This record gives sequence, structure tokens and C-alpha cells, in this order.
Amino acid sequence: MIRCAQCNGELPGGAPDGRPASISGGIMGDEYIESYFYCSRCEVYTVEVCHDRFLGEEDVSVRGPISKEEGDAKIKLIRRCSEPWNKKCRCEAHREYFGNWLD
Repeated sequence: MIRCAQCNGELPGGAPDGRPASISGGIMGDEYIESYFYCSRCEVYTVEVCHDRFLGEEDVSVRGPISKEEGDAKIKLIRRCSEPWNKKCRCEAHREYFGNWLD
């Protein structure tokens, strides 16, 4: 279970509307998956970052708190892609999200 980076409360998955908000990208052979979790108590996001290394062990970390405005903008960007789970996708949304670092 993911906990809010601000209040440490348990968070359900997804954005304020309850829909999951994740995106995956391949960078230098590694896969990065960033998932957004919204805390309605604090009105901030916590982001879980999974880094699956091509040569090495997987690492999971948490970032946040992230303001609702910034998190909403990232989710809007993620939802512009029809396959956000596809690490090989090179759509405009993926390139913008990952800053043109994709493989």
C-alpha cells in the first residue's frame, strides 16, 4: 500500500476520479514506471517510481508531496497516450513526459 508523502495515510490507487494514472518508458535499456496517487485529505499527489534496471535489481522509490496542480497536469499528459503502460511507445505524450530521453 502506498502512503501519502505528506500525512502518511494509506492511499487508494489513482487520480481524484479513482482511475489509475501510470506511465512507463524505456531509458538506456531500463524501464521506469511512474504511478500517481492522490490524497484527498491533503490535496497532494505521491508518486511511486519503479526503476527496473536492465543490468541490476529493481528499485522502488516514492516522491512527493506534489501539488494538485502539478499532478493534475502530469495525469492530463499521461491520459493523452492510448498505451501509457507501453514502454516502447514514442507518442508525443511519452516524449514530453520523459523529456525526449526515451530509447
